[in-house]
Amino acid sequence: MSRPMADTAKRRARRQFTDEFKASAVRLVLDEGKTVGAAARDLDLTETALRDWVTRARADRTRGRTGLTTAEREELARLRKENRILQEERDILKKAAVSSVGRCTTWHASTWYKTIDGAARTARSDSTAEDGPLVSLETRGIA
Repeated sequence: MSRPMADTAKRRARRQFTDEFKASAVRLVLDEGKTVGAAARDLDLTETALRDWVTRARADRTRGRTGLTTAEREELARLRKENRILQEERDILKKAAVSSVGRCTTWHASTWYKTIDGAARTARSDSTAEDGPLVSLETRGIA
């Protein structure tokens, strides 16, 4: 029986490098003209890791003309995380709306709010109705 490839190939332990080390490795390639392969061998790095560092450094040096800058990559990661959280929250709210109503799978266009005094008000963009803070949310025809 053959063993999986991951068992036969020895994996290098994951290492962490300082920003200074990465910058000096990138300088060897960009400023001193060494090839990525030669610099990687000299520094005992994988070519893939060094190539990624060089690509990012080129993008930063050209202010994004050759790829995403570091700031753009950070913003993209932050926006993707925010988007994922918002999607999860939306899914939770959809499930809550369906389970509380039972037969409703979408929000109705005509949403009404009930104020403290019990008067129904139409949906407003602010968080309070004319007569005070909102107490509950009722969807017309369902509640």
